[in-house]
Amino acid sequence: MRKLSLAAAIAALLLCTTSYAAEKKDKESKPEDKPDAALVQPQSSESAGSVRVEGKSIDYKAVAGTLVLHGKGDKEHEPQVSMFYVAYLKKGADAGKRPVTFIYNGGPGSATVWLHMGAFGPRRVVTSDDSHTPAAPYGLVNNDYSLLDASDLVFIDAPGAGFSRLIAADEDKSKREEQMKERSKATYSVDGDGHAFAQFITQFLSKYGRWNSPKYLFGESYGTTRSAVLANILENESSVDLNGVVLLSQILNFDTGIDGPQFNPGVDLPYVVALPTFAATAFYHHKLPEQPAALEPFLREVEQYALGDYAQALMAGSRLDAGRKQAVAEKLHQYTGLPVAYLMKADLRVTGGMFEHELQGDGDLTTGRLDSRFSGPSLDPLSKDSEYDPQSSAISSAYVAAFNDYVRKQLKYGEGQQYRLFASVDHWDFAHKAPGVNGEALQQSTNVMPDLAMAMKTNPNLKVALHGGYYDLATPYFAADYEMHHLPVPAALQKNISYDWYPSGHMVYAHEDSLKKLHDNVARFIEQTDNVKR
Repeated sequence: MRKLSLAAAIAALLLCTTSYAAEKKDKESKPEDKPDAALVQPQSSESAGSVRVEGKSIDYKAVAGTLVLHGKGDKEHEPQVSMFYVAYLKKGADAGKRPVTFIYNGGPGSATVWLHMGAFGPRRVVTSDDSHTPAAPYGLVNNDYSLLDASDLVFIDAPGAGFSRLIAADEDKSKREEQMKERSKATYSVDGDGHAFAQFITQFLSKYGRWNSPKYLFGESYGTTRSAVLANILENESSVDLNGVVLLSQILNFDTGIDGPQFNPGVDLPYVVALPTFAATAFYHHKLPEQPAALEPFLREVEQYALGDYAQALMAGSRLDAGRKQAVAEKLHQYTGLPVAYLMKADLRVTGGMFEHELQGDGDLTTGRLDSRFSGPSLDPLSKDSEYDPQSSAISSAYVAAFNDYVRKQLKYGEGQQYRLFASVDHWDFAHKAPGVNGEALQQSTNVMPDLAMAMKTNPNLKVALHGGYYDLATPYFAADYEMHHLPVPAALQKNISYDWYPSGHMVYAHEDSLKKLHDNVARFIEQTDNVKR
């Protein structure tokens, strides 16, 4: 097995949903004998529908289709990417006043089936709250919490995922193979991905006459990384001022990821910001020595300890004396339920995979990563780390089956095509050129906090809404909180950032009560920032 860079190691474990399914090799890297001529022209299929959102009926037009992205410079007439989207447009609305929200999952390289079928589309797949959803048939119901009451919606599949495809259109097969390599290198990167989405959005604004509409970005997981890059590109390269950016299950600085610090010794921040999520998870599974009366007051206590005594102990390194180390281990035991001896042997540093394997190890259960409310049988009770994610295994089949059925029967799109859950990303280039960097200096551990900061400083009216789940071990909520409070913006712009946390996991919307609150919070955010006079 080849060694991963730190950024790649973290990202391999990061996901808007399960990264395990991404291991399946896609055929996209091996062009067929003949180019697919349909990819070089935009496609679309229109349908109509109605959704009831919290008692209010909304009629809409749905468009499922593709836009074709072209190269730059001498390749501006060369089609390079066909990007699939589903747009829901409220009938009878004034396009100049009606907000439009561009929505995408992360991966990187994931389709947007999760937010589409689980959060804000007009139909929602029904899954079990914190246990494995039974096999088909799956329930598909009216989504009482669709965001169509507040905004038109555009769900976008990343290049190579869903029905999106990289385009290699040359008649010669060997040349197509070279084209595909070029497309992959140019697109499957932090910056290439951001520019692809920027080109898609500006094309969409032109095609549907939405340049004067209030505009929003909504990204989940790596989609939040994308949103920071994308917001800066739109603001400062495309002259598109955004009204708002909504970040769900955020990671902007990959040095905060709890699955990566074992590859990066000396960087202890991930352990600090993950501790509150460990505590929340132990609280949920009743693994604490003394169960607190309520979750949130308990978490505020843990947050303060994490930033104080725990952070100081880790920073001391080998200078930490034995008595103090023992005291910290005992405190961590109170907050996480892990045995003191285990914590001492781990040198007070427990990764996400270690915690997931150990918390319920006495029952041979692995704790969920994307949503730590979930549990499943351990694949190897003697391993050091968890070897799969019970939450992903519990709900992925329902989402995939429901969308494949829905897109063909309701949206009338995709006949004869394969809907790919993930792009074939053999190597995602995490090197990133931050705003203001001269020359070719690139970050090797991705940090897009400067991108979001630049977008906010060049558009000081831009509002940012951060949302996260207490039970998310993939992108811990306190890591996102830490990032935002260290964003390099003037103090006056911190007031443009709002925070909302939920008793759910990475996919906050998988918990129905949290979905309702998420809908209400995002709808309110849009109403307060769309600049439409009422």
